[in-house]
Amino acid sequence: MTTTTPATPSESVLTKKDFASNQDVRWCPGCGDYAILKAVQGLMPDLGLPREDIVFISGIGCSSRFPYYMNTYGFHTIHGRAPAIASGLKIARPDLSVWVVTGDGDGLSIGGNHLLHALRRNMNINILLFNNQIYGLTKGQYSPTSEIGKKTKSTPEGSVDRPVNPLSFALGANATFIGRGVDVEIKELQALMKQAYDHQGGSFVEILQNCHVFNDGAFSSVTNRATKSDNQLKLTHGEPLLFGDNKGITISNDCMPHIVDVGDGANQTPLKDIVVHNEQGNTTYAFMLSQMRHPDFPVPLGVLHRQDIPSYDALIQEKSHAQRDVDLQKLFTAGSTWTVS
Repeated sequence: MTTTTPATPSESVLTKKDFASNQDVRWCPGCGDYAILKAVQGLMPDLGLPREDIVFISGIGCSSRFPYYMNTYGFHTIHGRAPAIASGLKIARPDLSVWVVTGDGDGLSIGGNHLLHALRRNMNINILLFNNQIYGLTKGQYSPTSEIGKKTKSTPEGSVDRPVNPLSFALGANATFIGRGVDVEIKELQALMKQAYDHQGGSFVEILQNCHVFNDGAFSSVTNRATKSDNQLKLTHGEPLLFGDNKGITISNDCMPHIVDVGDGANQTPLKDIVVHNEQGNTTYAFMLSQMRHPDFPVPLGVLHRQDIPSYDALIQEKSHAQRDVDLQKLFTAGSTWTVS
């Protein structure tokens, strides 16, 4: 467990530096985790919370060193179990802002079951899943999100596993806030995480993160300045799905997306026929977005889906308040009892 000195009254206005711990950051040079750390540390002052009211919880993996580098409270837990620890903490201390940092291996392999239930219960916690499509900490084995045919130390002839789609997984678990960001686009990532924090329920944010050593360039088509405008579909609620040079997305009667040229020409599609993004729409639409991938489609970034329903921890608190007048002595001796001699 990592701790910090509680804020004093003089620390009424916190800055990014206040959220940086005194620990040496030990990621490989060039790792995308540095950019994500910078984004998170820069976001924290905007939340207006004292540092002792914020907790970062992680499992095992490169990303899971995160709590050491945040000058807040934190837990570095065991492999895949961060959502379970976070759930227990949020129920016990609903006043805390609880963040889970996990990776594609930690969260979607050994931790898949814990992640699923935290999402379906709508725990009011913020889950950041760093997806680099590789096991980095254990030196480059293929992960649950690695593409078919991935050659690694554990699959020298290429993987035959079909990869997990993190956003589709979250939708299948009925998560109430689902988004995707990119490590190097810090301002956009901060805006997405702020929306996740503001959501009163469980949030799941996949962050495409480059592993410079074992899977360099996995998302270069999305991050390269020369190509990213053609390969990024930035989602804005109430705005049409447009990207690149006058390109847009339509949906056919069979619910399949299609790329079209937008304009008033003979072979172009009018702007009014382009799909308008609705982050509060049905999950069928969100699932379609989650399945769009390069090179066939641009990669959706932003909030895919949001639904406002009571969180699990809020419902638990309601029940606990309603039961405070229960006579525990009567409860313990009610029904069948026995004596052990």
